[in-house]
Amino acid sequence: MFVGESGVGRIVQRACELMREHKTDDVRKYGGIDLPTMQKYINFHCSVSLDLFGSEVSTNAANFYTAGLKGRFEETKKTDDHRLKGGTYPVIGLDGEKIVTRQEAALVSLNERLRDDYVADCQRGVNRWNEIIKNHGVDFTLTLPHRAFRRAIGAFAEVRVSPDGRVVSQAEWDARHRDWLPTEEDAAYVGSLMMPVTERGKMAGWIAPPARGVNSQAEDFEYVRLS
Repeated sequence: MFVGESGVGRIVQRACELMREHKTDDVRKYGGIDLPTMQKYINFHCSVSLDLFGSEVSTNAANFYTAGLKGRFEETKKTDDHRLKGGTYPVIGLDGEKIVTRQEAALVSLNERLRDDYVADCQRGVNRWNEIIKNHGVDFTLTLPHRAFRRAIGAFAEVRVSPDGRVVSQAEWDARHRDWLPTEEDAAYVGSLMMPVTERGKMAGWIAPPARGVNSQAEDFEYVRLS
């Protein structure tokens, strides 16, 4: 995840630089991507990615694991017997209108365990982005959405949940989802920034230069020759 994390970190850095330079949160007028818009895209991409792990409780996952076709993250570092017979694992689910945690059989909870590892990895990246924001003296914190937010697969597929983990009504979702997810206007603005910059040493206005070039080359190194 390093490449994506470092790239987004440079966009965060540029937004903070523009905020400090122009003393405003509205960096769009200066060609930047504002932090609230980045938060919306985090909400979108995280929720989509979490669905890729499948249902929280899955007999298919158990069968594939038993057959040796599926494993846990860093399986070789696990100290158990790797058979998962009789073990349990905490899994979140819905109890009425409350999100609760239950202990489920470990073998059928493999998808959720992998999802936990993925969320932890994502959180480390978000923490580093927030460190950039903090170092620029900006009062804003990026967060991962609750794992039940905008899910299309699993226990929360038919439930409306806010990014902070509240089960909400359809009416509240309809009223606020544009605050939580990228809108057509957001997508159009970000798309409008996607213009080529080919001059050596120059960067698009919405991203900061990398901390160092590939193989520690200078910022204006001619990586690609255009003819």
